Amino acid sequence: MLTPLLETAGRAGVKTLTLYAFSTENWTRPEREVKTLMKLFLDTAREKVPELNERGARLRFLGRREHLPAAVLEAMEEAEDFTSGNDSLDVYIALDYGGRAEIVDATRRIVADGLSPEDIDEMTFARYLYAPDVPEVDLVIRTSGELRVSNFLLWQIAYAEFYVTDTLWPDFSPGEFLRALESFGSRSRRRGGV
Repeated sequence: MLTPLLETAGRAGVKTLTLYAFSTENWTRPEREVKTLMKLFLDTAREKVPELNERGARLRFLGRREHLPAAVLEAMEEAEDFTSGNDSLDVYIALDYGGRAEIVDATRRIVADGLSPEDIDEMTFARYLYAPDVPEVDLVIRTSGELRVSNFLLWQIAYAEFYVTDTLWPDFSPGEFLRALESFGSRSRRRGGV
């Protein structure tokens, strides 16, 4: 399902896509479930990274890395290195990611660097995020009919549009993705203006 979705994104002119794979809160799930999710990530990485590389996708990861198993970290680094020269589509995978954690971690790095309050503006703060080159989010797609942000890219979604579908993520098709893009394209975005 992932590859057709990414192909559709590329054909539609999408330049950056971020997928929420595992949140900082997911560590509270039963240990067996967490291990299964980590194994699923490793299996998917082994199966899909070469194919995504052939299609010109550049894979990047954002989130905390210190709690992830060594095999997962290794797979992440290999995927980033393997696809680093690609430029058709930037695919960010949020793994052990939480929007609040990202903001706290950015603040800690700012303090550690000794910046004074007068030196901090939005552009400075954004440089301290996990992946400072991630552009602001234009569209957030919520599957499963969920009507919440779920701690996802809190800084980056400040002016994002939302598309909510009752479709479950495993069933989210390229056609549904195109409907989300069509809905987004029909909106007037004012970013707080008139």
